[in-house]
Amino acid sequence: MRLIEDSSVSAISAGFVAVLVGFTSSAALVFQAAHALGATPAQIASWILALCLGIGLSGIYLSYRFKTPVVTAWSTPGAAVLVTAAAGTSLAEATGAFILCALLTAICGFSGWFERIMRHVPPAIAAGMLAGVLLRFGMDAFAALETAFTLVFPMLLAYLLARRVLPRYAVLAPLVLGSIIAWASDQLDFSGLSFTIATPQWVTPSFTLQALTGVALPLFAVTMASQNLPGLAVLRAAGYRTPASPLIGWTGLATLVFAPFGAFAINLAAITAAICTGPETHDDPDRRYIAAIASGLFYLLAGIFAASIGALFLAFPQELVLAVAGFALINTIGSGLVAALQEERHREAALVTFLVTASGVSLLGIAAAFWGMVAGAGTLLIQQASWRGMQRREPETGERTGSGSDSRP
Repeated sequence: MRLIEDSSVSAISAGFVAVLVGFTSSAALVFQAAHALGATPAQIASWILALCLGIGLSGIYLSYRFKTPVVTAWSTPGAAVLVTAAAGTSLAEATGAFILCALLTAICGFSGWFERIMRHVPPAIAAGMLAGVLLRFGMDAFAALETAFTLVFPMLLAYLLARRVLPRYAVLAPLVLGSIIAWASDQLDFSGLSFTIATPQWVTPSFTLQALTGVALPLFAVTMASQNLPGLAVLRAAGYRTPASPLIGWTGLATLVFAPFGAFAINLAAITAAICTGPETHDDPDRRYIAAIASGLFYLLAGIFAASIGALFLAFPQELVLAVAGFALINTIGSGLVAALQEERHREAALVTFLVTASGVSLLGIAAAFWGMVAGAGTLLIQQASWRGMQRREPETGERTGSGSDSRP
């Protein structure tokens, strides 16, 4: 069976690291969003269950169908939107907004609108955005040396040595060593860990104009701009040309199915996807889809135990998680910068995209990845308009582009 033949320890470990990073980086924000909407502890556990089931099933299905590492995730900026929009919105109204957002996402995907938009985005700008999104994680890995040198520095050495000797295990090596050091130095906190099986909690949706305009539309906008756009850029940067329409459409359907149980927005992953698409996952790009399937299986396991598994992932020291994520993304950041700056005519626009995205600026509740794309596209348009204007002025000034004054066609 091909699935078994393509499996590898490096791919499975990359899938675990993706889930580890996903939980530790934003699970607390999901808890906060659910609490802000008045969810009970059982309903909060149901949110994690629904999100993990939707993420796991959609990621496994899409990765196996297209043999591409399609990693899905919950919308972290979407959770932030829910925290800010909670005032005056009931849990039932929010659930109705989740359903409307899911329908919009599915329509945008299956209709081909999203893919048509992406065709007009120059690869250099997409690569600049990707590098800008990931830069913070690479920097955080080395910044962690300041607060946990005895933990992070050995992990860095393990990563560099593994890259030299066993490149397929360059992510697994620092994770294992870091876990051993954290355990030996009593930095693993399992005090909040208790294994209990979560049960789904149905919330009957209520559809109101206030929830549509105040929750559904902002949730849809930030998810498409801040999650799906860079998520597709990760796949394209890794060389995968999987059609975007079914990827977006199926994540919308997954959200629709699990929305009444708390799945507010499921989308393409960006940061965790980059972990599963790099060369450390497997030398053969055609076998890296196993990492995404492994990630989906780990999410399904996390969903069964919901908040308990969340507590397990949160038991790891923050510096360990930052270091593992940053080391895993070094090659992807470098590849993104090379692709962004390689073509001279798009170089400045790509650099503007990279800088705006890396700045972390957030306007109108939309994350920097979207504004980086806008800034890069605007730079490109201005440059092209200026170039055309110079061409039109050439006959008036008498300037020539040839080597002599008598140059002829």
